[in-house]
Amino acid sequence: MKFVVKEDIGAPIDEVFARITDFHAFERSAIRRGAEVRRRDNPPANGLGAGWDVRFDLRGKRRDIGLEVVAFEAPERMQLKLGSEGLKGHVQVDLVALSRARTRLRVETEIKPRTLSARLLIQSLRLARGTIEKRLADRMAEFAASLEKSPKFPG
Repeated sequence: MKFVVKEDIGAPIDEVFARITDFHAFERSAIRRGAEVRRRDNPPANGLGAGWDVRFDLRGKRRDIGLEVVAFEAPERMQLKLGSEGLKGHVQVDLVALSRARTRLRVETEIKPRTLSARLLIQSLRLARGTIEKRLADRMAEFAASLEKSPKFPG
């Protein structure tokens, strides 16, 4: 199952890339939403090799997912591999400079089941696809708005 979200952001590509690779901020955000987050890499890396173990509730069940940065090409691309007992997949983030002050952000998430119970989870996600895509688009728009409003990001 694949989800793709795109957003044009009124900020230079370097600032957008610095913001999407601010892993500490994303960790805090996940924790605020109820997830447990543990870094795998010690000391924490901010690029290739960075990794996390994340626990959260989804569809009434506790989920454990591992994430690892497997491609990191500043400032255009980053890819994370994800996996759990029943799922595998990736998240690919691509940036394109539309002008010196405008950037297109594209995030593609693909997950594939490896077990029967994961197939059932994917099927329930397919049924809720419209809602999930809307939530992802709303979160992306919020991220873009916060980046455009904030002063130049130190990076």
